[in-house]
Amino acid sequence: MNFSDLNLITPLLSAVEDSGYTEPTPIQVSTIPLVLSGRDVLGCAQTGTGKTAAFALPILQRLHQEPLNLQKDEKLPIRALILTPTRELALQIYESFETYGANIAITTAAVFGGVSQNPQVQKLKKGVDILVATPGRLNDLIGQGHISLKKLSIFVLDEADRMLDMGFIHDVRRVISHLPRKRQTLFFSATMPDEVEKLAMTILHEPETVKVDPPASTVESIRQLVYLVDKVNKKKLLPWVLNQPEVTSALVFTRTKHGADRVVRELSREGVKALAIHGDKSQGARQEALTRFKSGDIKVLIATDIAARGIDIAELSHVINYELPDESENYVHRIGRTGRAGLEGDAISFCCYDEFDALRAIEKLIGLDLPVVESPWPMEVFTSTKDPDAREHRADRPRSSSRGHSGRGRGSGSGDNRRRNADASAKGKNKPAKGENASAPTQKKPGSRNASSNQA
Repeated sequence: MNFSDLNLITPLLSAVEDSGYTEPTPIQVSTIPLVLSGRDVLGCAQTGTGKTAAFALPILQRLHQEPLNLQKDEKLPIRALILTPTRELALQIYESFETYGANIAITTAAVFGGVSQNPQVQKLKKGVDILVATPGRLNDLIGQGHISLKKLSIFVLDEADRMLDMGFIHDVRRVISHLPRKRQTLFFSATMPDEVEKLAMTILHEPETVKVDPPASTVESIRQLVYLVDKVNKKKLLPWVLNQPEVTSALVFTRTKHGADRVVRELSREGVKALAIHGDKSQGARQEALTRFKSGDIKVLIATDIAARGIDIAELSHVINYELPDESENYVHRIGRTGRAGLEGDAISFCCYDEFDALRAIEKLIGLDLPVVESPWPMEVFTSTKDPDAREHRADRPRSSSRGHSGRGRGSGSGDNRRRNADASAKGKNKPAKGENASAPTQKKPGSRNASSNQA
């Protein structure tokens, strides 16, 4: 199927073609006709499947085709609102609307915190058709009288699961209280836990449900693997992985803002240029880091979960979990930054002894045992570093030789045995066998990253 089969108008088709997209994704195929027909939609699709275009294209078409009867000197009213949790995602959605709407007379603006509100207010005063906003700044501007939503006809709640995770539920309800009762509502989420679905049912009217992939599924084109490594050796393993020839760009995740800054400093000492983005960084610093990363000026970006949600980087080759997330669902969101729009990608996780429970929870969620790959720093500590009184137990075995990390599928038998033995050690059953050595999956040739399809 092509975009032309979705009853989109010529100006939008031209913009899509100019962007290099030819084949719509499943979420777009299912959602665009529903939005064009005016139906409410409950959409669930994993990150990287094209949700933004699924609602942006039909919204642009509907607003373009609906005439406005404005009185003389009457300001253009906000007719569509997209509510999203983070600054980065707001900017990404805004840019998508600007790109797809390049050939029609529809104006878009974005408002978010972390920067001065004055330029945003000045743009609002001129009137906009579509507003992309984060909850806090939106409520502030409504309270100050700069924004009215009385003539809104379309409301989009995007990344609803993250909105709840970040504690925005009360802000979201405040926004909804300002919306007209008669409106079209589109509700999108990468995962659909019970609390998210309950929220959806309170704001949607007889919605059509679109679930393209099972909740918490992971993109098939992403190769996933794990290194079992002592916590103290992660800072040695990371530059070694980043210096592999197939790593052309890498988004590295830490659990904390302090950890992100520390990793940047550690990489700098190893001669690897990297920048960090997190909540303590100014919006200008975050945008500069993203711009330099997207341009290729730096190939490594360190991020926390909140700051990275919404980052959309074309052809990102690797996602690296320097620390496993506290919540298993965040693993899905993290690795979904790569393998987007049909491209291949690699997701590498570092797991120390203290993270075995997190690893097992992730594997249970995604229904997959992550293949273990050997490194020059195999795990030797099999006791919790969280207990200051615990004595470190080390496996009595020689270090293995350095091995590459890329490849599909599970490792060979010895690698699987090492994983089982290490996992058993985490449960207090046994240690890995003396002299045991793991073998890595087959090495992937550099430059083997090819697009399987061209999608929005």
